[in-house]
Amino acid sequence: MKLVADCHFHTISSGHAYSTIGEYAEAASEKGLELIGMTDHGPAMWGGPHIFHFDNLKVIPGKLHGVEILKGIEANIIGFDGSIDAADRNLEGLDIVISSFHYPCLKPGSINENTAAVIKSMENRYVNIIGHPDDSRIGLDYTELAKAAADSGVMIEVNNSSLKPSTYRQNARENYKRLLDECYKHNVYIIINSDAHIHTDIGETKEAFELVKSLGYPEELIANTNTVKLKQRLGIRRR
Repeated sequence: MKLVADCHFHTISSGHAYSTIGEYAEAASEKGLELIGMTDHGPAMWGGPHIFHFDNLKVIPGKLHGVEILKGIEANIIGFDGSIDAADRNLEGLDIVISSFHYPCLKPGSINENTAAVIKSMENRYVNIIGHPDDSRIGLDYTELAKAAADSGVMIEVNNSSLKPSTYRQNARENYKRLLDECYKHNVYIIINSDAHIHTDIGETKEAFELVKSLGYPEELIANTNTVKLKQRLGIRRR
């Protein structure tokens, strides 16, 4: 089993990342990746780009250094009603919309409140991935999350950055074991991403990949082992 795509990384436009899209594409080519998805933070994140950044992603070529480039956003959940920091008119032209709960953009509430916020964000038909649902500081009901992902067709991310020793997120490994058990019960597609903030980390998913393998998660439910399957899962809600 091999991952051919990485669909969560941040360029210098995110404000706390350190590489350009060109540097990412070159590094991805050297590592043998077929596709990468550019997903800078939405504007509610401190230091994040203006919404015009996402409206203008069309100027970026569809391929750089032989690697296919998908354009997207890591949108921030900004309300317990599931609202995110980009309007449909900004999202409709994007290939990837990750919906993520970030502490700076919404102070966590109870497990029920946090879970409702994430699940309600899935009601936006442009959302196709839930980002890093793994931090004990933002408690979630994983049974309900997996059921909602199965019903909506939204993919659940296994985020490699969350599993690194340097992570600030809490108990990610244990939380992923619980979450992936629920995802398996409900046949949920997952995607393994780096969440790179510098180009040298693109495609670096060792911790997440090994965890998923150790749990026996079926390859057919891992979206980024094949670009055709990945694109089908990214587009399934937009038909």
